[in-house]
Amino acid sequence: MTIFPISFIFFLTLSSSYASVQDFCVADYTAPQGPAGYSCKTPANVKVDDFVYTALGVAGNTSNINNLGVTTAFAAQFPGLNGLGLSLVRADFAVGGVSPIHVHRGASELILVVEGTLIGGFIDSNNKVYLKTLKKGDIMIFPQGLLHFAKNKGDTPALVFAAFNSENPGVQLLENALFQSDFPTELIAQTTLLDTAQIKKLKGLLGGTN
Repeated sequence: MTIFPISFIFFLTLSSSYASVQDFCVADYTAPQGPAGYSCKTPANVKVDDFVYTALGVAGNTSNINNLGVTTAFAAQFPGLNGLGLSLVRADFAVGGVSPIHVHRGASELILVVEGTLIGGFIDSNNKVYLKTLKKGDIMIFPQGLLHFAKNKGDTPALVFAAFNSENPGVQLLENALFQSDFPTELIAQTTLLDTAQIKKLKGLLGGTN
């Protein structure tokens, strides 16, 4: 893989970063985190390694229920991103791998298929579904706050990089919210039209209670 695809995503998202009165605000993990994010390191303590992150060069672990390995480069892992309004994720899809339906409350997501074939899609607020088969080199945008997903459609592993216009886009998976929580089974049944047997099975699979 060349450097170009990753650089391309970064430059697409740079325009959304907000202006600052200083050159940068490297995250100080030793200080309390407030609503606006991490406090800034004292410039004298900032090192070049604060602006370098190497974890995305390693494939993620796909030995899980979704056959998906996700490696994040958010401000919580990459201090140099703090305050710059962008971040990056590596997603490794084993054969049959899926990124389940989820939302990012704080950012839009731009994905680039580096290897493999996927089907990507999102649902707008009028419940219209937008689906597309994506191949190597294709990109697709998932607008902020909309339910979306991706699935490996091919018979080989797939690799995707995703860029966000926030250093902390946030994520909530629909299946985890319903079935990995203490949301009462009866209320889920009443509000989703799923039967209780299905709900209990999914809660048992994902670790939810009640």
